Amino acid sequence: MPLSRDRVLRAAVAIADSDGLESVTMRRIGEALSAEAMSLYYHVANKNDLFDGIVDVLMAELNESVDRDDGQPGDWKAAMRRRILTARQIMLRHPWAPRLLETRTTMRPAVVLYHDRLVGLMRSGGFSYDLAHHALHALGSRALGFSQELFDPSAGAGDQSERMLADLADQLPNLVGMLSEIAHDDPESTLGWCDDQAEFEFSLDLILDGLDRLK
Repeated sequence: MPLSRDRVLRAAVAIADSDGLESVTMRRIGEALSAEAMSLYYHVANKNDLFDGIVDVLMAELNESVDRDDGQPGDWKAAMRRRILTARQIMLRHPWAPRLLETRTTMRPAVVLYHDRLVGLMRSGGFSYDLAHHALHALGSRALGFSQELFDPSAGAGDQSERMLADLADQLPNLVGMLSEIAHDDPESTLGWCDDQAEFEFSLDLILDGLDRLK
């Protein structure tokens, strides 16, 4: 098969899925496609164009998935919840995706289209444009199925993390007490330290219930 932009981008996604985003290089893509790395530049201008294209492939998959079932007309909250949780399943399928999306400096058209559909759902449920705008800000990255965490207190490894908590116990008893008790029991549903399915759905439902009272 001849090289094309679509083949290059899909090969990049496959590499990211198997070995992580940091493994996506022109050399690795060339090896996967049995092509010279330099020949790829006919289809992607540079690394930034490559990553933008990966986002396009990701969002095409996401938009196709969420558009399959919008639920009953007028049931905006159930439809929003289903749409966002479907988006999360795509993120869990490609766990590198949230980190990539956070690095993009401009919104890709497919990302804009996804948010346009969310606004349409809210409008069908009686939202004003002003409240829909507030809602998108409140949801933030959750609209796309993942949570941006401020920091990761478990970033330290093993003994180092435990020593850090012990050193801070006297100064920050409440935070350390909380961190020593919380547990995330389903690593398959996790995209970050506290971005597991239970925490994500708790926050999403809190926001949707609050918006429902405002409309």
